[in-house]
Amino acid sequence: MAKPILYSYFRSSCSWRVRIALNLKEIDYEYRPIHLLKNGGEQHSDEYMALNPSRTVPLLRIDDHNLAQSLAIIEYLDETRPNPALLPRDNAYNRAVVRRISDMIASDIQPIQNLRVLSYVGDEKKMEWGRHWIDAGFQSLEALLKETSGAYCVGDQITMADICLIPQIANAKRFKVDLSKFPVICRIDETLSTHKAFQAAHPFRQPDCPDDLRIK
Repeated sequence: MAKPILYSYFRSSCSWRVRIALNLKEIDYEYRPIHLLKNGGEQHSDEYMALNPSRTVPLLRIDDHNLAQSLAIIEYLDETRPNPALLPRDNAYNRAVVRRISDMIASDIQPIQNLRVLSYVGDEKKMEWGRHWIDAGFQSLEALLKETSGAYCVGDQITMADICLIPQIANAKRFKVDLSKFPVICRIDETLSTHKAFQAAHPFRQPDCPDDLRIK
């Protein structure tokens, strides 16, 4: 079977999620960078649009399928490569909670400060815009995590919710959100910061990361 191919951009939160999932599943893959800013955005090239008409990253070529949208990719990986489980196997309610947290981040918080939106908002307003909406989203998320978390977002098992949370915390730091207001979020971030799968997926360790940002 051919090695999976991940089309990714080092700063993309959505790509970062999939890199974490691939690492947790110990899936060896080929990394193909798609620069979202260079030459007007490589995602708009005819070659890439033929693979992914949505012109977004990530795209995962696996099992002779082209899969897009990070949560759909993660769920596919969890169904086809079940260990370790990224959604609780034995508790339907906890699976719903994992999906709820993942959707809060991937559907409510992150899209408001992605590249397309920020380009429309403009350079003058984008920091204020991103900080406002991430802060608002984190207030709701923090309240929920106080009820659901153990060591991680949902109990003591790493799940898709944690995979979504870590890139969003990095975005919060980039937009200078006051994270001291969110102790549960910060605690989970600190715990996962030492996990090898999360460390290896970090944007500043990717092949397309500029040298001046790269973690040595």
